[in-house]
Amino acid sequence: MSEEKSSGKMTRRKFIGSVTLTTAAFSIVPRHVLGGQGYVPPSDKLNIAVIGVGGKGRSDMWSVAATENIVALCDVDDRKVEETLKKTKEEEDKQDLAAVLEKIPKYKDFRVMLDKQKDIDAVTVSTPDHTHAIAAAYAMRKGKHVFCQKPLTHSVKEARILRNLAKETGVITQMGNQGHAQEGIRLISEWLADDAIGEVTKVDCWTNRPVWDTGMERPEETPSVPRGVDWNLWLGPAEFRPYHPAYMPWAWRAWCDFGTGALGDMGAHIFDIPYGTLELEYPTTIEASSTKFNGESWPVSEVIHYEFPQRGNLPPVKLGWYDGGVMPPRPEELEPGRKMGDGDGGVLFYGTKGKIMCGCYGSSPRLIPETRMKEYKQPPKTIPRSPGIHEEWVEAIKTNTQASSNFEYASKLVETMMLGNIAIRMVEKHDKLEWDGEKGEITNIPDANEFLIRKYADGWTL
Repeated sequence: MSEEKSSGKMTRRKFIGSVTLTTAAFSIVPRHVLGGQGYVPPSDKLNIAVIGVGGKGRSDMWSVAATENIVALCDVDDRKVEETLKKTKEEEDKQDLAAVLEKIPKYKDFRVMLDKQKDIDAVTVSTPDHTHAIAAAYAMRKGKHVFCQKPLTHSVKEARILRNLAKETGVITQMGNQGHAQEGIRLISEWLADDAIGEVTKVDCWTNRPVWDTGMERPEETPSVPRGVDWNLWLGPAEFRPYHPAYMPWAWRAWCDFGTGALGDMGAHIFDIPYGTLELEYPTTIEASSTKFNGESWPVSEVIHYEFPQRGNLPPVKLGWYDGGVMPPRPEELEPGRKMGDGDGGVLFYGTKGKIMCGCYGSSPRLIPETRMKEYKQPPKTIPRSPGIHEEWVEAIKTNTQASSNFEYASKLVETMMLGNIAIRMVEKHDKLEWDGEKGEITNIPDANEFLIRKYADGWTL
């Protein structure tokens, strides 16, 4: 191997091992060693408040409640609070937690909760996409550690604001893209560093999403708001529109004002795999095509192409995103009858010496064809393994380190994803977006810059 390629390998290994995928040491360190004003010693349990308690919010709460104290619940929908209490009581191993949940304070507005309740150390944010940044930023400014569900933000500029706030406040952050903490992405990183498929110049990503109705016009009916729902708080920074069950509690991902579509839903899992392992940062161009887009709800299917520049000794990369039933070309190395990826999606790395394929979340990575995988002598495991996306965040707080999908990393991943959604909005321009990542500007279509962040409704600021 040439000296240049060897240098490239070591750069990749060093970067992934020390920045992108490194987890905390997960050791108990005495307070007198770490210290710091407001620092929570590892021997103490964290007091965690839950913002958004239904669905994913419930599973996020259950995960952190395994070792920490839950001290407050916040949701705009009383029905979700009741449902979570009921489901917790039904779990045999969560009876103690159920008793706690019945007694702790319940809020509808996270701002009221964070202003009033002083014993909160950290929060989980599991609301619809359009309120992620608002809730996370408010908590960070209060000095609270934040675990925020993917895709972290609704827009590019929100991602940059959260990244800067995390630096300014020094709180410990984590995005809830659980695949980032799993084995597959680490194996792929080690194989790439081992030169298993040579230099990667192209990657394809795909998902089976959307699995919800999309591509619709705004409903004309104006049904009554269900009892126990604060519709104005649910809308938050979004422009007012009448309540409709097409928006909540399930299908908000389809609507541009609330969700970020299939790319926002699954990109933080699938896109994360090449983004982290290949040291990607700012793309230079983004180009999209899709089924009909009406500006109200995201298209039924999309194809988005990104171009990333050379990074040190790593070559430029072209990255493709496919959703809504559209798939990238099937590689000729893949055996007849063998499925691409898994049921949720997958990733295909194209190297100068071969290909790696995995499923969603980086599951079951393999060199293809299978004969290559069987011949390949896997390198030693050099990247620290994670105990899990939630456990990692908790331990990072207690050891005063940063988690692996912290907002420094996650914000850049999500910023890149959200540029894809802007490209969808610009499809009729029939042109690539040219992106200056350092300046944070789309340079060739000035009109597109208005979509870098939405105008917030009165009473809401970031």
